[in-house]
Amino acid sequence: MSNLLIFNFNSTKAWSGWEIQNDVVMGGNSFSKLERSKEGNAIFKGYVSLKNNGGFASLRYRFALKDISNYTKAYILLKGDGKNYQFRLKSNLEEKASYVYTFKTTGNWQTVQVPLKEMTPTYRGRSLNIANFSTDEIQEVRFLIGNKRAENFRLEMSKIALK
Repeated sequence: MSNLLIFNFNSTKAWSGWEIQNDVVMGGNSFSKLERSKEGNAIFKGYVSLKNNGGFASLRYRFALKDISNYTKAYILLKGDGKNYQFRLKSNLEEKASYVYTFKTTGNWQTVQVPLKEMTPTYRGRSLNIANFSTDEIQEVRFLIGNKRAENFRLEMSKIALK
């Protein structure tokens, strides 16, 4: 079976579906931005602040519902800064819970493999007592940094796909 491409940053200039969403929605002071590298990759970077009960920065992409019933893992080609990040999914935009997988970046290019069934449910940073990710469709992916410390961050991404 072929891969299901979610997004390839360097094959399109149309990034308008990607949105920054930081802790300012709840009074925090973190900031971030999305830039294009000279190679065409996405660079999500900024500063996470703990002021005013803040503590996270995120980048999300919403799209038409995709059937993922034949896929078991997400593969993300990226280069981080040695920090931990979260990859999050939502099966539909009406759902309150996000399903989260935390990964550590190495400072080098790496392919992060995310077993979908290991993604755990959360809502506003709190774990939920419901089953891990088990749906057959998705409508949102998100990257989030929120390591409970004030810090600069930089995450460069090339491609997101399911296998």
